[in-house]
This record gives sequence, structure tokens and C-alpha cells, in this order.
Amino acid sequence: MNSPPPLPSALFQSLLTKLAAVLELTQKPDGTTTPQAKQALLQATNDFKNALNRAKECANTLPGGDLLIEEQDEVIDMLERLREHKRLQLAQFATGTSTSDASAKMEVDSTASTPISS
Repeated sequence: MNSPPPLPSALFQSLLTKLAAVLELTQKPDGTTTPQAKQALLQATNDFKNALNRAKECANTLPGGDLLIEEQDEVIDMLERLREHKRLQLAQFATGTSTSDASAKMEVDSTASTPISS
């Protein structure tokens, strides 16, 4: 089973910095009256928009992202029940007890693990 690539956390962390840069440029006392200030604001805004679009793409490609919240909750509940069932099975295995029929024993086929002699 292929696991999805990890989320680029640096991309998400950079969003706040890029937004702060845009806000800082818009709050300067001289504003965006000079061509250099307008260019700097345009560049900072474009950087923020591009990073935001990449972050949205990453978030939209997460597995299960196409599910509704209720469906995601159902999957989570099912996985938690499965995990608890597996924990119970492991605990029973560790103690040597079984909830199934006591006569059901695991049989080992000794010939299955024996190499063929020539």
C-alpha cells in the first residue's frame, strides 16, 4: 500500500510569514505611493497567493479529503473499534486465552516447513 507523501510543513509554516509581510507593506506610513512600494506589495501578495494555492492543493489531495465530516467520523469510529478488537486479541493471545471454541486449536503442518529431500 502506497502512503501519501508527507505534508510539506514548511509550506504551511511560511503562510503566516508571507501574510505578515503583506500586512506590513500595507501598513507602512507612506503606503504604496511609490512604484517600488507597489512592486514590493505586488511581489509579497503574489508570494502569499502562490503559497496559499500550493497549501490548498496539498490539503485537497489528503486521503479521505473527499469524504464528508460525518463519513470521516464513521471511518474513525470503525478504525477505533478495529484497534480495540485487535488489542483484545493481542491481550488474549498473550495470556493464552481465547474467546472462540476451546476445541479449536492451531495445527501446525510439519511437512509444510520441511524442505523436500532429493
